[in-house]
Amino acid sequence: MRISLTINGNPVSEDVDNRTLLADFIRNTLGLTGTHVGCDTSQCGCCVVHLNGEAIKSCTMLAVAANNSEITTIEGLSNSEDLSAMQESFRRNHALQCGYCTPGVIMSAVDLLKNNPKPTEEEVRDALEGNLCRCTGYHNIIKAILDVSKAG
Repeated sequence: MRISLTINGNPVSEDVDNRTLLADFIRNTLGLTGTHVGCDTSQCGCCVVHLNGEAIKSCTMLAVAANNSEITTIEGLSNSEDLSAMQESFRRNHALQCGYCTPGVIMSAVDLLKNNPKPTEEEVRDALEGNLCRCTGYHNIIKAILDVSKAG
Protein backbone atom coordinates (compact mmCIF):
# COMPACT_ATOMS: atom_id res chain seq x y z
CA MET A 1 0.00 0.00 0.00
CA ARG A 2 1.22 3.51 -0.71
CA ILE A 3 1.23 5.82 2.29
CA SER A 4 1.86 9.53 2.46
CA LEU A 5 2.79 11.40 5.60
CA THR A 6 4.93 14.21 6.89
CA ILE A 7 7.93 13.23 8.96
CA ASN A 8 10.02 15.86 10.71
CA GLY A 9 8.42 18.47 8.46
CA ASN A 10 9.22 16.63 5.22
CA PRO A 11 6.56 15.04 3.00
CA VAL A 12 7.09 11.32 2.39
CA SER A 13 5.28 8.94 0.07
CA GLU A 14 6.33 5.28 0.08
CA ASP A 15 5.02 1.82 -0.70
CA VAL A 16 4.83 -0.35 2.42
CA ASP A 17 3.70 -3.85 3.23
CA ASN A 18 0.46 -3.78 5.25
CA ARG A 19 2.21 -5.62 8.11
CA THR A 20 5.10 -3.16 8.50
CA LEU A 21 5.31 -1.58 11.93
CA LEU A 22 5.70 2.18 12.07
CA ALA A 23 8.99 1.82 13.96
CA ASP A 24 10.39 -0.43 11.23
CA PHE A 25 9.16 1.94 8.52
CA ILE A 26 10.86 4.89 10.24
CA ARG A 27 14.13 3.01 10.79
CA ASN A 28 14.43 0.74 7.77
CA THR A 29 12.60 2.57 5.01
CA LEU A 30 13.34 6.16 5.97
CA GLY A 31 16.73 5.57 7.63
CA LEU A 32 15.85 7.56 10.76
CA THR A 33 17.62 5.30 13.21
CA GLY A 34 17.11 7.45 16.30
CA THR A 35 13.84 5.62 16.89
CA HIS A 36 14.88 2.41 18.64
CA VAL A 37 13.07 -0.88 19.10
CA GLY A 38 13.87 -2.50 22.39
CA CYS A 39 11.11 -4.98 23.07
CA ASP A 40 8.45 -5.23 20.31
CA THR A 41 5.81 -5.44 23.04
CA SER A 42 5.23 -1.77 23.95
CA GLN A 43 6.93 -2.21 27.31
CA CYS A 44 10.19 -0.24 27.04
CA GLY A 45 9.31 3.04 25.30
CA CYS A 46 12.47 3.20 23.16
CA CYS A 47 10.30 3.66 20.07
CA VAL A 48 8.31 6.72 21.18
CA VAL A 49 7.62 9.27 18.45
CA HIS A 50 5.03 12.01 18.14
CA LEU A 51 2.08 11.28 15.87
CA ASN A 52 -0.05 14.34 15.17
CA GLY A 53 1.46 15.95 18.26
CA GLU A 54 0.92 13.05 20.66
CA ALA A 55 3.53 10.64 22.02
CA ILE A 56 2.95 7.06 20.82
CA LYS A 57 4.91 3.82 20.87
CA SER A 58 5.69 3.18 17.22
CA CYS A 59 6.50 -0.52 17.67
CA THR A 60 2.82 -1.34 18.14
CA MET A 61 1.36 0.74 15.32
CA LEU A 62 1.25 -0.26 11.68
CA ALA A 63 2.79 2.18 9.23
CA VAL A 64 -0.41 2.15 7.15
CA ALA A 65 -2.30 3.46 10.20
CA ALA A 66 -0.07 6.55 10.10
CA ASN A 67 -1.16 7.40 6.55
CA ASN A 68 -1.84 11.15 6.19
CA SER A 69 -0.33 11.84 9.61
CA GLU A 70 2.41 14.10 10.87
CA ILE A 71 5.26 12.39 12.70
CA THR A 72 8.16 13.84 14.66
CA THR A 73 11.10 11.65 15.61
CA ILE A 74 14.10 12.47 17.80
CA GLU A 75 15.84 13.72 14.64
CA GLY A 76 13.06 16.26 14.14
CA LEU A 77 13.28 17.94 17.55
CA SER A 78 15.93 20.29 16.22
CA ASN A 79 16.16 21.54 12.67
CA SER A 80 19.69 22.79 13.00
CA GLU A 81 23.01 21.55 14.30
CA ASP A 82 22.04 22.76 17.78
CA LEU A 83 20.33 20.42 20.20
CA SER A 84 16.77 21.08 21.35
CA ALA A 85 16.36 22.36 24.91
CA MET A 86 15.49 18.86 26.14
CA GLN A 87 18.39 17.21 24.32
CA GLU A 88 20.79 19.82 25.68
CA SER A 89 19.46 19.36 29.21
CA PHE A 90 20.01 15.59 28.96
CA ARG A 91 23.58 16.23 27.83
CA ARG A 92 24.26 18.84 30.49
CA ASN A 93 22.74 16.75 33.30
CA HIS A 94 24.37 13.47 32.25
CA ALA A 95 20.89 11.95 31.85
CA LEU A 96 22.02 9.05 29.70
CA GLN A 97 24.42 6.19 29.85
CA CYS A 98 24.24 3.68 27.00
CA GLY A 99 21.76 5.98 25.23
CA TYR A 100 19.49 3.27 23.87
CA CYS A 101 16.38 4.46 25.71
CA THR A 102 17.25 8.15 25.45
CA PRO A 103 15.35 9.05 22.24
CA GLY A 104 12.12 7.54 23.56
CA VAL A 105 12.55 9.13 26.98
CA ILE A 106 13.21 12.53 25.41
CA MET A 107 10.17 12.24 23.14
CA SER A 108 8.02 11.31 26.15
CA ALA A 109 9.49 14.20 28.16
CA VAL A 110 8.79 16.72 25.40
CA ASP A 111 5.19 15.48 25.25
CA LEU A 112 4.89 15.78 29.04
CA LEU A 113 6.08 19.40 29.07
CA LYS A 114 3.82 20.29 26.15
CA ASN A 115 0.82 19.14 28.22
CA ASN A 116 2.16 20.06 31.66
CA PRO A 117 4.86 22.78 31.45
CA LYS A 118 5.61 22.78 35.21
CA PRO A 119 5.33 19.19 36.43
CA THR A 120 6.28 18.02 39.87
CA GLU A 121 8.90 15.32 40.30
CA GLU A 122 6.11 12.81 40.92
CA GLU A 123 4.34 13.84 37.69
CA VAL A 124 7.60 13.38 35.75
CA ARG A 125 8.03 9.93 37.27
CA ASP A 126 4.43 9.03 36.36
CA ALA A 127 4.89 10.28 32.79
CA LEU A 128 8.00 8.14 32.35
CA GLU A 129 6.31 4.98 33.60
CA GLY A 130 6.24 3.56 30.05
CA ASN A 131 9.95 4.21 29.43
CA LEU A 132 12.47 1.74 30.78
CA CYS A 133 16.12 2.61 31.35
CA ARG A 134 18.25 -0.33 32.36
CA CYS A 135 21.38 1.74 33.09
CA THR A 136 20.32 4.51 35.49
CA GLY A 137 18.21 5.12 38.53
CA TYR A 138 16.37 7.87 36.61
CA HIS A 139 17.74 10.56 38.94
CA ASN A 140 19.52 12.56 36.23
CA ILE A 141 16.74 11.94 33.68
CA ILE A 142 14.21 13.51 36.05
CA LYS A 143 16.64 16.31 36.88
CA ALA A 144 17.11 17.10 33.16
CA ILE A 145 13.34 17.24 32.54
CA LEU A 146 12.71 19.43 35.59
CA ASP A 147 15.55 21.76 34.49
CA VAL A 148 13.80 22.32 31.15
CA SER A 149 10.49 22.93 32.90
CA LYS A 150 12.10 25.56 35.15
CA ALA A 151 13.82 27.28 32.21
CA GLY A 152 10.62 27.43 30.13
